[in-house]
Amino acid sequence: MCGRYTLTADPTFVQEELGLRVAPAHHPRFNIAPTQAALVVTAQRRDEATVARWGLIPPWAKDVRIASQTFNARAETIAEKPAFKDAFVHRRCLVPADGFYEWPHGQPVHLALPHRAIFTFAGLWESWRSHDGEQIDTFTIITTTANETLKGVHTRMPVLVPRALRSTWLDASVTDARALLVPWSGETISITEVGDAVGTASHEGPDCLAPPTRRQLALF
Repeated sequence: MCGRYTLTADPTFVQEELGLRVAPAHHPRFNIAPTQAALVVTAQRRDEATVARWGLIPPWAKDVRIASQTFNARAETIAEKPAFKDAFVHRRCLVPADGFYEWPHGQPVHLALPHRAIFTFAGLWESWRSHDGEQIDTFTIITTTANETLKGVHTRMPVLVPRALRSTWLDASVTDARALLVPWSGETISITEVGDAVGTASHEGPDCLAPPTRRQLALF
């Protein structure tokens, strides 16, 4: 599962890491949550990062409420689920991040690569139109079974797409993309305990990554 993540890097670093034509309109984010807007990179606009709402809304949905159930998509069933199967074939995307949160035993932790390097989640996106004509671009993050490092944190983890395979993931002509949806085997993911500020979805700021206080640790 992945229900919160971070992208704290400066826009120019995001631009350089993803090979974008221009730096994205982005400010450091310390607590990105479902239903919030975040950056994605699609095949249709490969040289720039666009903004979409987290929680995929399929074209046939009557309203936005389904998004509360579709912010993650399981790799094992993605090709069969009605909400995801068409996007899996035609609308794959990359979701830039530099960390994500989990709550093992109720204690929040932040998971990141060395030096908090930018990476990309495997995602899907859709464009949904409301009854009054409003168009909303939305996305989901794909999850798979946890690797050995993270098994003690959660049974599942988001799919991280290696840099060398990002173009392959975006390419709709690649018909065996499911083979890319495997547990991360690159650099070791660090696990750092953080305070409970991140528990509030509307809370934003560097203190989301602050270590827990003694009082908070005593609760666990």
